[in-house]
Amino acid sequence: MNTNKKDTKPKFRKIAELSSLGLMLPSSIAIGLFFGYWLDKVLHTQPWMLLIFLFLGIASGLISLMKGINKYKDDQYANDNTSNMQQEEK
Repeated sequence: MNTNKKDTKPKFRKIAELSSLGLMLPSSIAIGLFFGYWLDKVLHTQPWMLLIFLFLGIASGLISLMKGINKYKDDQYANDNTSNMQQEEK
């Protein structure tokens, strides 16, 4: 019975990590838009700061998304190799 709980914890952790990947890009874009809009209001430079920070937010979001995907793929690859080694030992 304890083995089932131990098996489900890593699965839920993986699900939580994957669901956070879906929020990385939109949240980075929203933060970039917010700061760009705010700087445009303060500096009276409409629409330049908004556009600059929009593109910075998109770039930041894509970089974070790619890092998260690569981390998930590396973890998945390591888990596959571990399970293959355990099967070979049996």
